[in-house]
Formats: sequence, structure tokens, C-alpha cells
Amino acid sequence: MTKKHPITVAEGDGIGPEIMDATLHILEEAGAELEIEKIEIGEKVYLAGNPAGMEENAWDSLLRTGVFLKAPITTPQGGGYRSLNVTVRTKLGLYANIRPCVSYSPFIETKHPNMDVVIVRENEEDLYVGIEYRQTPDVSQALKLISQPASERIVRYAFEYARRYGRKKVTAFTKDNILKMSDGLFHRVFDEIAEEYPDIENEHWIIDIGAAKLADTPENFDVIVMPNLYGDIVSDVAAQITGSVGLVGTANIGEKGAMFEAIHGSAPRLAGQNGANPTGLILASVLMLVHIHQPEAASRIHNAWLKTIEEGIHTKDICKKGTPVGTKEFAQAVAARLGQKPDTLKAVEYSASKAETWAHHGSKVTSTKRELVGVDVYLYSHDAVETLAKKIKEASIPSLKLSAITNRGGRVWPGGIPDTFCVDHWRCRFETDGALKPQEIASLLQSFADSGLDVIKTENLYSFDGKPGYSHV
Repeated sequence: MTKKHPITVAEGDGIGPEIMDATLHILEEAGAELEIEKIEIGEKVYLAGNPAGMEENAWDSLLRTGVFLKAPITTPQGGGYRSLNVTVRTKLGLYANIRPCVSYSPFIETKHPNMDVVIVRENEEDLYVGIEYRQTPDVSQALKLISQPASERIVRYAFEYARRYGRKKVTAFTKDNILKMSDGLFHRVFDEIAEEYPDIENEHWIIDIGAAKLADTPENFDVIVMPNLYGDIVSDVAAQITGSVGLVGTANIGEKGAMFEAIHGSAPRLAGQNGANPTGLILASVLMLVHIHQPEAASRIHNAWLKTIEEGIHTKDICKKGTPVGTKEFAQAVAARLGQKPDTLKAVEYSASKAETWAHHGSKVTSTKRELVGVDVYLYSHDAVETLAKKIKEASIPSLKLSAITNRGGRVWPGGIPDTFCVDHWRCRFETDGALKPQEIASLLQSFADSGLDVIKTENLYSFDGKPGYSHV
């Protein structure tokens, strides 16, 4: 007998239990070899006092199975609850988010009948690290972290995915015309790794025009790789323009685990009405079956789903003609067509060779000379800029000279103009002519404290191989 693969299943909140029941019914009818362990997550767990939205014993199941099929959950408003998805991705190292976005014209209405795009999104860093501070009454801050190792890993995954699945082009979206260091790093890594894949076309777009072109002519794209925040937004847009966000499943892949889910929310207002479209979770389960080396069952389910769509059996969200069917009835229709293939839409055929674990190449090791050359000191003050500059200079130490003051990123001293709108949050840049000792920064901060200047935070300024590792003001 074939050994069953253990998976962890969570029914979630809202419409989650209904679409999960539909998906599990199809998996069983398709002959998927699964050993299911159910855990409870979501709203009830949050409200029971667990800020992670998941009981500690649920982690035991996830660590044991390494595969998580998850329905959407409801995160309670207020209370500082952390995103369960972010927690799972971080703890399990699920660095790659994969979302195939495909149009099914003419059976599902869309303005883009030839769309077939895969979004590959970095899943662990960027603004999603969730490091935020309220620093003054006027200003809050979020830290955007982009690392070279994580960028290399996700970009290589995108090219490997393209090669394995016969894709012809990989495109990167960033905003490195503005974020020259963080997004610039991602773009540079993309260009370097692209050279290792001469058989695959590569291109880069600034995120705003790239997203506009994707929305207008998605048929010009194939695989798109992006940092976390852009990938989250653009993949939802891509899913919607296929016909509905309810049509897209997603995979979160790491070296030691994976999570599969629909991309939509729990829709609590629709709960218990048997009207939700289970397609997103069904297609996520197909991705799961490929991942755990059960390609035959994956092909059977996907082709049966395509056949069901072709025959006009649609849930309310995509039904344009005839009478829509309910969640349960849709699942029964898919199960009844297992073993059949679509007549018009392209049939799928997954193979074991495409279910292999993705190889991770280590980050390039480089020798870099790092030197401390200055410091940005952030102050809270309601003083006018000239008054503030006078106080700062009086409290400064000889080895560190004030070179600029900015407010919300714009230079206001020296050479500022009175019309510039300022808030209570000031960045004061101090630079030195040579190498700087940490003790000198400590002396500056002590002098500020003695003078009554309110220091919010500091950022050390470093050069790397003689080049500034910080933005100019």
C-alpha cells in the first residue's frame, strides 16, 4: 500500500469550514493519499487569549507534517493581534509565495482572455517584518528590510520555477528609482542571477508602470518576482483581472515546510450560506499535491475543475448565465468529473519530475570594508528649524559637525525655505572627516541629553569599500 502523506488542516473562520469541506471531499474522491491532522486557528483562538491565533500544540502538528492546508481566518479588530500568516511564514521559513493567475475565457468573464502569469513573491522581509514605532505625536515609522541572501533566494527560485515549468521570461518589479539602496539591492541581485539563466529572457520594470502594464496587457508577462509588499498587492490585482480573486490558490514554500491557501478572506457575512466559491482552496490543494509528489491526483482534480467550469457549473461570484450552484454542489460536480479532461481549455499534466524540492544556493560571500563615518540623530521638537539648528550646534562636539537637517525626508537646513511644511520629527546628520569611533557618538548623545534635546533614535552611517551606505540628504 502507498504510504499516506501527513498534512495539517485548519478549517478557519467564516466561509472557511464550508470551502475546506468541499476541498477535502474532492481530495478524497480523487484518491489523494493523505493523513489529515486538524488544528484550530483563528478568531476563537485569538479571543481565548493567544495573540498568535494558534495554540502552541498546533505547532507540533505543523512541525511534524511540514504541510499546512489552511482556510481563511478572521483576525479580531484591535488588540494588537499579529497576522497568523506572517507568523507561520516566519517560523517555518516559508520564503517563497507562488500565485498562478490564469484566465479561463470564454467560460469565466475577463478582459484578458490570454492571461497566464505566475507571481513569485518574497515572503519573509521588506515592510512585513512588522517593525514599527510611533516616535512623536505626529510621526510613526516602519522599517523596510531587504537583505542580499533573501533576495538571492527568491530570485533564484523564480528562475528555477520558470525553467522547470517551461516559462520563457522572468520579470522583476521594484521601486529602485526612489529606494536606491533597498530596492536597488533587489534589482542588482536580479540582474546578477539572470546572467546564470541565458535560456530565460529577463526584464525589470519600476513597480508603478510595471503594475499598470500588467493590468493592461498581462499576456506580455510570464513569471514576475517581487519584494514582499509589492508582491502582495500586485498578486491580488493579477488574480482579480483573471475574473475573480476567488479563482486563485497560493503556495508558501520553504526548505522545511509549505502552506497552501486561497488568497481571499474569511467573508464572515457569507458564512453558513453555502454560496462561497471553493476554487481558490481547491487549486491551492492541487499545488499541495504537486509539492508532496502526488502529481496524478493533482492532474485529476485540476482537469475535473476545468471540465466543470467549461460546462457552465459556476458559483454565484462568477456565474453570468443560468443558475449558480452552491459550495457543496460545486464540489460534488468537480468530484463527478474526476478522470475527465476539458475540451476547450488546456488540460494540465503534472509530473513527478516537477515536484522535486527546490535547491537553495547559498549567498555569495564577499569581503567588504565597513567603516563608521557619521550618524543621523532624530529629534522630537516643535522649534523652528533655525532655532533648532542653533541649539544643536551649541550641544555638538568638535569631531562631529552638523551637515544637514531634514523633515520627512526633505532638507530644511541649511538653505531651507519658510513655506516647507514640517512636523515634530527632525533628522540631523552629523559627519566627520575621517574614521569615527562609537565613543564619539555616545559623547554627542550625552551632550544632547545634558542640553535637553529630545533624541528619538539614531542611525549610524557606514561606508562600504569607500562608498556611502546611506542615502544623501
